[in-house]
Amino acid sequence: MPFRVDPDPSFKDALAAADRPLAGMWVCSASPLVAEICAGAGLDWLLIDAEHSPNGLESILAQLQAVRGYPATAVVRPPVNDAVLIKQYLDLGVQSLLIPMVHTASDAAAAVAAAHYPPLGVRGVGSALARSARWNRIPDYLARASETITVMVQIESVEAVANAAAIAGTAGIDAVFVGPSDLAASMGLLGQQDHPDVVAAVERTICAVKAAGKPVGVNAFAEATARRYLDAGVDFILVGADVALLARGSEALAATYLPVPSTRPGTPASY
Repeated sequence: MPFRVDPDPSFKDALAAADRPLAGMWVCSASPLVAEICAGAGLDWLLIDAEHSPNGLESILAQLQAVRGYPATAVVRPPVNDAVLIKQYLDLGVQSLLIPMVHTASDAAAAVAAAHYPPLGVRGVGSALARSARWNRIPDYLARASETITVMVQIESVEAVANAAAIAGTAGIDAVFVGPSDLAASMGLLGQQDHPDVVAAVERTICAVKAAGKPVGVNAFAEATARRYLDAGVDFILVGADVALLARGSEALAATYLPVPSTRPGTPASY
C-alpha cells in the first residue's frame, strides 16, 4: 500500500501564520549543499533564483529536496512569466512562485492562470507523473492543488509602480514583491536602488499593495534601507544572498591575510 502524504504549507500559509515580517535570503549558487546550509541558518524563507542564476529544472529539484527537511519555506523565481515553464516548476514540487517583471494586471492574471488547473487557469495536468502530487500519493491533489500554491508577482518598473493597486487586486495574487534594482534602472538610476527617488517609489508601492489588502515584500541588502522598509510595513523581506556572502567573506579573508597588491598591472604581489 503506498505511503500517503499531505502537501507542505506554502508561503501564503507562512505569511498568514506570522506575527512579524518574514526575513529571508537569496539562493543563487544553484548548489543543493549551499541551499541546505542556508536553510538551516534560522531564516524564515529562501528564494531560489532562476532568473539571474545558473538554475535549471534539475538543480531546482535538488535544492527543493535539500531544504525540505528544514523550517525555511522555499520560494522559486522562474526567469520569465511563461505558462510552460511555470507548469514544469509546479510539477517539480515548487509550491511558492515569485514571477518577475509583472508590469500590468494582465501580466498578473497570466501568472495566476499558469499556476492553476482549469477552470481557474491553464496549467497542464500531469500530476500522476510528477513530484507535485508525490506521484498520486497526495489524496485528491487535482482538487486541492490551488490550496497548496502561492503566486507572488514582482513589481520592478515605473509602469508596474503605477499599476501596483491593480496588480495587487488581481484575483489569485497572494502577495507582491518589489524589486528596487530593476525599478531603479527603469527610472534612469541604474545601480542606485538606495536613491531617494527609488526608495520613495518603493514606499508608494508598499502603501498601494497594503491598501489593496495583500502582503507586500521587498529586497534590501543595506541594513538601513531594510529597516526603513520594515518600518514602512513590509510583510516579508530579502536581506542577503549566498553568493554575495561568499564573495564578501572570501574577500575579507584575503584582505586580512594577504599583502595589499601593487596597483601596477602585471606586478606580482610580494610575500
